[in-house]
Parts: sequence; structure tokens; C-alpha cells
Amino acid sequence: MLNFALKLLFLICIINTTGINLVSATDHIVGANKGWNPGINYTIWANNHTFYVGDLISFRYTKNQYNVFEVNQTGYDNCTIEGATGNWSKGKDFILLDKAQRYYFICGTGGCYQGMKVTVLVHPLPSPPPSKNHTSSDEKSAATITPQIVPWSSSLMVVVLASLVHQIWF
Repeated sequence: MLNFALKLLFLICIINTTGINLVSATDHIVGANKGWNPGINYTIWANNHTFYVGDLISFRYTKNQYNVFEVNQTGYDNCTIEGATGNWSKGKDFILLDKAQRYYFICGTGGCYQGMKVTVLVHPLPSPPPSKNHTSSDEKSAATITPQIVPWSSSLMVVVLASLVHQIWF
């Protein structure tokens, strides 16, 4: 047990010292506990959420009674599925929001006319926060080398760490 705890502590230290930020996506459940049903104002629901690239939007509804179609603005405005770019009907659907753009979703079984439609604006991922290094102007003038992890090196670092952990662990 002690050996496991030491290995886990070592792994946590490695991750903390590499500067790798592990980002997790948010799953936005449409309608929250009310789900995807007629008579709900999904505009209010959407306005209370901030959507980022990589997040999920999920729809929960009675299978075989409702569905979800991704449409363009015309389809959204007119409650038509003509030219839909996606459709889901499992009753518990998870849709990846993989682009910074406006998405339009409607129910294609007639529920759109009863308010079952939602549009969300997906934002690009925010920039990482500025460094927490607080230095005086005298310290800034001194020649210092600050290691920076560029995006591709983060992936490489994860692979190297995984390999290291595998060698140590097993």
C-alpha cells in the first residue's frame, strides 16, 4: 500500500511540475432537470450557459416520442428539418460542440412548434491565464530564461509521462 501511495504522489508531482493544464469539457443538459420537452423556454436556459469548443450539449427525452435535429437558422426559424446536418433519437443524446459557431437544434416530430428548439453560441476556448510570476521591474531587466510549453510539446509531454509512469508502475 505504501508503494502505491509513493507512486501516486510521484505521479501527482510530475503532473504539477510540467505545467500541463488538464481541461475538461462541460456537459450542458438541455432543460436541466426538465429535459427536452414541450412548453419550456430554451432561450432562457441557453442564455444562462456559456458554451466553449469541446463542450457537449445533451438532450434527455422520451425515446420514440421526440428527437433532435441540427439545422440551419432557416430550419430553426421555420421548424423544418430540410437540409438538417445531424439527427439523434436515442433519448439520451450527447452532441460534441466542436466548432466556434452558432448551433441550431429542433425537435423534428412537431415539438418545435411547441417550443422544442434551442440555439447556442459556442465560443473558442479561452486563453490560459497569465503567468503568476510577480516580478519587479529590476528583476524583469535581468536576463532570465522562462521555460514555455508550446501546444505540441504538451502532447509530447503527456506521452513521455505516460511512458515513464508505465515503466515505474509495471
